[in-house]
Amino acid sequence: MPNDLTAITEYLLELDALKLINRRTYIDGGLRVENSAEHSWHLAMACWSISRSFKLEVSEEKLLKLALIHDLGEIDAGDTFLYDTNRSTAHNAEREGVKRLQSHLGNGVGDLCELWEEQETGDSLETKLLKVVDRLLPFLHNINSEGKTWREQGVKKSQVLQAHGFIAEDFPEIHCWMLANINSAVQAGWLLDDGLV
Repeated sequence: MPNDLTAITEYLLELDALKLINRRTYIDGGLRVENSAEHSWHLAMACWSISRSFKLEVSEEKLLKLALIHDLGEIDAGDTFLYDTNRSTAHNAEREGVKRLQSHLGNGVGDLCELWEEQETGDSLETKLLKVVDRLLPFLHNINSEGKTWREQGVKKSQVLQAHGFIAEDFPEIHCWMLANINSAVQAGWLLDDGLV
C-alpha cells in the first residue's frame, strides 16, 4: 500500500473535529447554533451558486477549495465572533492550526497552507466572493432568526455597517440588499441603533 491508511484515517478524524466548533450563528430561524463544519459546507455551496447567479468568471475548483479550508484553523483556535475585539489577531492562531494540519502524516493536500493563506490574504475574484459570502451567511441567519445573535450579544448598527462596508465596492447589489435589511432590523428592534455610521 503506497500510503499509511492509519495516518490517513487519523487525519480524517482531525478534520472531523471542525464539527465540534460551535459558532454564535443561529440556524433554522433560531433553533440552534451552527458549527464551523456546517458553515464551511454552506459557504462552499453559497459561493458556487452565487458565482453562477452573478455569472462570475471564477475557477469553481479554486473557489470550492478555498471555501472548504476557510475555517480549518478553528479546529485549534476556535471560532472568533465577528464583532469580538480580538478579531484582528484571530488569524494568527488559525494559521498555526492549519500548519499543524498541513504537517500531519495523513494529509494528502500538499498545498493546504498555501490555499488557506490565499483565502486569508488574497485579492482574486474567488477570495473576494468568499469574503462577501462569509459575511452574508451569518447576516442572513440573523435576519431569519429575528436578530437572535445580535440581540443576545448587544450588537449595534454601526458594528454591522463597519463589518460589511467592504462589500459595497465589489458586490453593490448584495450590499444594497444588506443595507435595506439592516434598516429593517433596527426598526424591528433586532439591532441597536447607536446613531453612528
